[in-house]
Amino acid sequence: MEETSRIPGYFKNKGILITGATGFLGKILVEKILRVQPDVKRIYLPVRAPDAASAKKRVETEVIGKELFGLLRETHGKRFHSFIEEKVVPLAGDIIHENLGVEGPQLRRMTRELNVIVNGAATTNFYERYDVALDVNVMGVKHICQLAKQCPNLEVVLHVSTAYVVGEKQGMILERAFKQGETLRMETELDMDAELRVARDYQQQVAGDDAEQKNERKAMKELGLARARELGWPNTYVFTKALGEMMLARELGGVVPAVIVRPSIITSIHKEPLPGWMEGTRTIDAILIGYAKQSLSCFLADLQLTMDIPGDMVVNAMMAATVAHASAPGGHKEESPTVYHATSSLRNPAPYAVLYRTGIRYFCDHPRVGKDGRPVRTRKVHFFGTVAAFTAYMLLRYRLPLELLRLLSLLSGGLLFSRLYADLDRKYRFVMHLVDLYGPFALFKGIFDDANMERLRMAMPVADRLEFNFDPNTIDWDDYFYKIHIPGVMKYVLK
Repeated sequence: MEETSRIPGYFKNKGILITGATGFLGKILVEKILRVQPDVKRIYLPVRAPDAASAKKRVETEVIGKELFGLLRETHGKRFHSFIEEKVVPLAGDIIHENLGVEGPQLRRMTRELNVIVNGAATTNFYERYDVALDVNVMGVKHICQLAKQCPNLEVVLHVSTAYVVGEKQGMILERAFKQGETLRMETELDMDAELRVARDYQQQVAGDDAEQKNERKAMKELGLARARELGWPNTYVFTKALGEMMLARELGGVVPAVIVRPSIITSIHKEPLPGWMEGTRTIDAILIGYAKQSLSCFLADLQLTMDIPGDMVVNAMMAATVAHASAPGGHKEESPTVYHATSSLRNPAPYAVLYRTGIRYFCDHPRVGKDGRPVRTRKVHFFGTVAAFTAYMLLRYRLPLELLRLLSLLSGGLLFSRLYADLDRKYRFVMHLVDLYGPFALFKGIFDDANMERLRMAMPVADRLEFNFDPNTIDWDDYFYKIHIPGVMKYVLK
């Protein structure tokens, strides 16, 4: 098999723009391209920064300087920094601006060189201000599309979305692009342009002076949540990501090949370059960390429902999809983007019970040490598979004792009851905050079809299937969580 017919061969001499490179998936993607294809022409990384020097510093600190790049650093030795200088171009840019805020000769050079655009930038806050979420997750996509149309040698645009754009659907969920104006609630319609106007007009209406900024923030957050739920989505994040997919299809349909990759819950690196590496608190890890700290005694989750695949597998799927859909300028363009579910729930489901089981085993074998120097005893967590059961438990376990402690504190005027109240109230708020954010995912009853992803995998050369593995059947979940993921969370997140 010739090198040019394999994935690394495609990236040789290519110009690539990657947004969201300071994020978890973005870093893994940058590292993998540089490692498997050192002959890549250039990788442009736009980051929020006031000037070029600040952008360079951010990329050096928040991307290249991470432990993730250790293998690449060892490979190039003393030439590592000159290699990075030659291949990586930091840009002071932001997708909320036209042309990402890049201008003049730099813009002309970049548009001339680009063959691939990967849009991984997003705000992932479930309860984001509506105007901010629309700016990044929707208008940001529009600006990427407008930039793509200016690139004469562009071959493909890959957009990273989320599998949860389907809301709270149940059963088998197909790899299908949204239709323009589609919503998840019957008898409702969606007009993207009108939605953008609603957010802008409301923001102007509630805007105030500095003293009222907190009220403005709250109002804009509540507007996003209200609009999402009115149209069938559980939160602002997944709603605006769905809008972003529609924007991509509207702007690039029939113009430039476009691909949408939808990961679900992304976990730590499985194999390369650094097993267990991760950054930030992933969805399931907020639960794991709460359990490790013994601040989580109960949670709303069905232990038989499923989680999904490691970050390096998602990046492998992204690279394979990029190569499969790249088309020479002027070639055939699909009217609708192809959707890929980078998920494991169909072929190798990992129920939450696996994480809980391996978590108990791990913390029994490797107990955490408390502030007093003694091992922290591992306690079981109560899981509730329905909202009704969870609400009843929280009422008896927290709300009634809290009311009693509040009354005793008022009657006695002593510090003891006040402290007990504050401690219990803190635990109650912690659990309710996690449930509010992650409950819809913990009770998600859908199964993500991955027929497109499987066809893509089977069409790859055998050597690529090994080097760019995204086959969920190759993962032993008990082994992965016990030996790789949980130790990774302890090392890289709960430091």
